[in-house]
Amino acid sequence: MYERFFYYSTSLLSAPFGGTPSNYGSATLTMAEPEPTQEELEAMAACNEETDTAVNYKAPAQKTLQEIQELDAEDESLRKYKQALLGGSCASVDDPNVPNVVVTRLTLLCDSAPAPLVLELQGNLKNIKKQPFVLKEGVEYKIKISFKVNREIVSGLKYIQDTYRKGIKVDKSNYMVGSYGPKPDKEYDFVTPLEEAPKGMIARGTYSIKSCFTDDDKHDHLSWEWSLDIKKDWKA
Repeated sequence: MYERFFYYSTSLLSAPFGGTPSNYGSATLTMAEPEPTQEELEAMAACNEETDTAVNYKAPAQKTLQEIQELDAEDESLRKYKQALLGGSCASVDDPNVPNVVVTRLTLLCDSAPAPLVLELQGNLKNIKKQPFVLKEGVEYKIKISFKVNREIVSGLKYIQDTYRKGIKVDKSNYMVGSYGPKPDKEYDFVTPLEEAPKGMIARGTYSIKSCFTDDDKHDHLSWEWSLDIKKDWKA
């Protein structure tokens, strides 16, 4: 989600103080890393600004589990649709107090991480932001969202993520997750495409992230805030 402004942050650092990188000795390693200015953050945001494209898309009418089951049994395409969406089981949770969609955890998938990067989303969400993930600059990673569907089919699930640096939005990601049938005894997993963490002195630091799991009907299944520390090394 950040790669679009890599060239900006790295170009600022390629030849500091009017020289070339090869001109600097080990003394540069002891220098304090500069904080990005307001102008630099706004430039990052501008590099990541996506043009909103009007999509002629109309969400399908919401159908209950019973309505899906009663669709024309003679229609082969509908039979395959039901099989793909519901599988061989029609089990569901009858308790109306249990949310239809439950988001259980967020996991950062990174092969080079020294330990699992897992964010449990069933506890106190207020404390999540105070416990940032540490991510080494420049590594490749994916985000996995685990969730359950308990009662009714949910259409057009989406994962939306806004990323902020010092209060300025520097990135926005919107992922289509898909439609899922109720399987309360099973967790579904959605994995984002491969991303590359930002790198360079300007890019290092703490990023605040606002995440939302929603659907075509704009149900807010879960919203939470978390943070990411981009560092020079895993233990920096």
